[in-house]
Amino acid sequence: MKRHLLPVLLLVAAAGLPTFRAQAQDKPVLNTAPPAPQPAQPRPVEPTPAPASTPEPTPEPTYNAPVQSTPDAPSGLDFPNRKNTKAGGAEDKPPTRKFIYTNFGLGFSSYNNLNQFNVSASPALGFRLTDKFAVGPGISYAYSSYSLDNSARNAGYVLNSKGDKSINSSSVGLKAFAQYIVYKEFFVHAEYEVTNAELIDVDGTNGYYKYKRTVATPLAGIGYRSYLGQNAAADIVALYNFDNSVFSLYPGLVIRFSFLFNIGK
Repeated sequence: MKRHLLPVLLLVAAAGLPTFRAQAQDKPVLNTAPPAPQPAQPRPVEPTPAPASTPEPTPEPTYNAPVQSTPDAPSGLDFPNRKNTKAGGAEDKPPTRKFIYTNFGLGFSSYNNLNQFNVSASPALGFRLTDKFAVGPGISYAYSSYSLDNSARNAGYVLNSKGDKSINSSSVGLKAFAQYIVYKEFFVHAEYEVTNAELIDVDGTNGYYKYKRTVATPLAGIGYRSYLGQNAAADIVALYNFDNSVFSLYPGLVIRFSFLFNIGK
């Protein structure tokens, strides 16, 4: 029996050997090789340091002297250009001692139903005796027009037997003036004029007529000066005529517009 069983076992073993080898080949094989070294990480690049900045020097504290009050600045504070006054002002030394002074005048008055309109021009040469006081000679020219007022004309009156409605006259004379600066641009002005004048008079028969007469005219008043630069100025002057009558060359109030031009040295 045993001799028959042994050959059978051998046959069975021989038949199962290929299957065992196949299973043995399908079994996973373990990796026993040593681990490979990891790749080296790149070395970080350090940024280039910025150049060190030089610290700015700290300004040293300044010492301000205490504010001192003065007669011109009681609070101790001074405004810009406070000391720079206008050229030729009362506080400044005038740029020159000589100047040309010319004026133009307008005037109007009414006396005993007679209107008088006057236009005048009188150039003069001025000399500054001090920084504020000036005098000088000059010449004068005046044009006057005389006419009746509205009430007389409406009543049918005329100036004379010729039937004139107006009489015109021209006068030429010599004068002298004086001027004093009171405060900055304000000044007082006075002058005395002697004129070979053409005036009008009236008689009971012929009415108004024109005649020549030497007239002395005293004028005085106040003025305001506006500077146009270092060597020029414009004035407006209001003068009162102390010889205000029908025989006077000028009306009672004379308004003049004058121009001043510095000359010489």
